[in-house]
Amino acid sequence: MNSITQDIKYRLSVLSYAQNYGVTKAAIKYRTNRQFIYRLKWRYDGLVVFLVMLRQHGYKRSITGLYRCMQRMKLHAIKLPNPKYVAQPYQKALFPGEKVQIDVKVVPTVCITGQAKDEGLKLYQYTAIDECTRYRYLGAFSEQSTYSSMQFLKDLVKRFPFQIRKIQTDNGTEFTKRFTKDPENDETLFEKQLRLFGIEHQKIRPYTPRHNGKVERSHRKDNEYFYARKTFYSLADFKKQLAVHNRNYNKFPMRPLGWKSPKEYLNSFSTNM
Repeated sequence: MNSITQDIKYRLSVLSYAQNYGVTKAAIKYRTNRQFIYRLKWRYDGLVVFLVMLRQHGYKRSITGLYRCMQRMKLHAIKLPNPKYVAQPYQKALFPGEKVQIDVKVVPTVCITGQAKDEGLKLYQYTAIDECTRYRYLGAFSEQSTYSSMQFLKDLVKRFPFQIRKIQTDNGTEFTKRFTKDPENDETLFEKQLRLFGIEHQKIRPYTPRHNGKVERSHRKDNEYFYARKTFYSLADFKKQLAVHNRNYNKFPMRPLGWKSPKEYLNSFSTNM
């Protein structure tokens, strides 16, 4: 009896927390998965409260028994369809720096050779791409952390030849603590540096990497034209080769830019201003 009561309280608390703070945060708090909470919401949302009321009047069956009984009696509540997510229309960036996408790419282990491979060295490529001009800046790091993100941001502000108004990232912990227990009172080093620079931070919708499509697409090009042909024996070697690759990228003509290179397209803005 006590175990059943504890199970009811547990399910009720999970559903209550998910209702107030969302399914993802509830899964983190109660150390379970999102699918379990969605099953609870689908089958028992409202039924747990009803069971607690019945318990007060001497009802002794389990929640699953109550669920089956109500189904046989055709008393189960009708579930309304979930509201369909309506995608927002894409707003094209009109000038350099209006929005810059940032993401991190893990360097394939097959590209690491020599003593660096024996020592288990890991390499990461930080990428920033301007949505308007496709102008890119790449950074080489040996760790993927909020400290590396902060250092990359400082380098980016120095290297980009225009002012950055907004930066868009995914919800990785190297950028934000959006889905931690107390995200409002816990800024990352990256977010603090953004605030100091006066740059707006826009985070994409969870599990939608296509919203960072330009930087994701550039990473696929990196796989084809860079990582498929190169090897690195140290972090310094990786930085040197990555800098050459970045210069070549910014000089390469692109169809979305009218067959101009990102550098040429950027210069066309400076001449018109």
